[in-house]
Amino acid sequence: MQARKVRILAELNGVLPTGRKRWAVGALVGTSLLGVVAATAVPPGAPQTSIVTESVVERLGPIAPPPADASDLPFVSDERVRPGDTIQAIFRRIGANDQEVLDYLNQPAGLQAQKQLRAGRSVLATVQANGRIVLLSLPVAGGDERYTVERTAAGIESRTPSAAALDVNIEMRSGTIRQTLFGATDAAGIPDSVATKLAEIFGTEIDFSSDLRRGDHFSVVYESLHERGLPAGAGRILAAEFVNDGKRHTVVLHRDEDGADTYFTPDGRGLNQAFLRYPLEFSRISSNFGGRMHPIHKRWKEHKGTDFSAPTGTPVKAASNGVVEFAGGQGGYGNIVVIQHRDGYESAYAHLNGFAKGLRKGQRVRQGDVIGYVGSTGWSTGAHLHFEIRVSGVARDPMKIALPTTQPLGGSALASFRRETAPMLERLALLDRTTVARAD
Repeated sequence: MQARKVRILAELNGVLPTGRKRWAVGALVGTSLLGVVAATAVPPGAPQTSIVTESVVERLGPIAPPPADASDLPFVSDERVRPGDTIQAIFRRIGANDQEVLDYLNQPAGLQAQKQLRAGRSVLATVQANGRIVLLSLPVAGGDERYTVERTAAGIESRTPSAAALDVNIEMRSGTIRQTLFGATDAAGIPDSVATKLAEIFGTEIDFSSDLRRGDHFSVVYESLHERGLPAGAGRILAAEFVNDGKRHTVVLHRDEDGADTYFTPDGRGLNQAFLRYPLEFSRISSNFGGRMHPIHKRWKEHKGTDFSAPTGTPVKAASNGVVEFAGGQGGYGNIVVIQHRDGYESAYAHLNGFAKGLRKGQRVRQGDVIGYVGSTGWSTGAHLHFEIRVSGVARDPMKIALPTTQPLGGSALASFRRETAPMLERLALLDRTTVARAD
């Protein structure tokens, strides 16, 4: 009985750039290949265990050459801003050699965008092989907007796209801590802004300066933003889970009664009203609460807060909802913002380089709102944030104090919350199983 012959034909249509790599196929052009496949047939009436096999050898034709302009395919880069970076240094790292775009960026709007570059944030770029920039997107400090420069048929144009103009996709990522949080998120392909938000969300539950353990793992579901098919940054974290030292911490985004996006635990406990232990993008603690030798006065003195070392200009965020009680200069504190919260809690942010635009006494702020920028004003030997939490006027250790939380959801509100957030929690469960299996 003649068997049915199965043929496999190979065809190479072109090349596809991935990140900063290109696939090279020139060595295959003009050659021919031998395809060897196994075909099977089952004669009529034969038992199911009776299988006839036949090898089919076929000489395939020459492979089509790649497109003539394959070498002109652009690279897409997502480059982190480093402390002290200039736009020229960023150009060198992304492989850009484009004086025309550089001149455009040295005009007033571009210079303003350059001034707002902050270490740790992402610069997105599409660059041709010859160094010409197709698109460059710079982060605007203190918000989610970006300043974008694009080469079009009409010349170089700039814009600040609104969130409504962006396409939103859902990304699911997971990773395992080997050394640091940012090392693990980099390995998992998670944007820096999402990693920073993770530290902010779980900062009320985990001290990232001392509590991380090798083997801790995390999962995150977040929005990935695109403009006309090109990456434009990351949006909100929709759900996240962090397993720290065997203890599982899970949150999911939900709109609260005030219409604000709030992170809740699966049992309906809200986190947004709790205090952030890290009121700025995750950074190194340079001085803890308690007695120390003062670096300026050279004598033993009580240190009533926690110092976070960070570059000048790093945005500082309100640790919780409240009302601005003071914003101005105050002796050794330099520029300081004091916020009054509920139940006698108060937070203070000192040595600021400046204040958020329009910040004033009596203004209401929400947790995460930018209130100022890291500096070195007052009695300070270098750029850092001095952060205090006071209860009934008495300073307490921000890293150890038991912080207040909101009333949990109950009744019909809890039932509705569980229905709406179930799909995101299912995604987290899937990611968790994948992460654990990969670690094993």
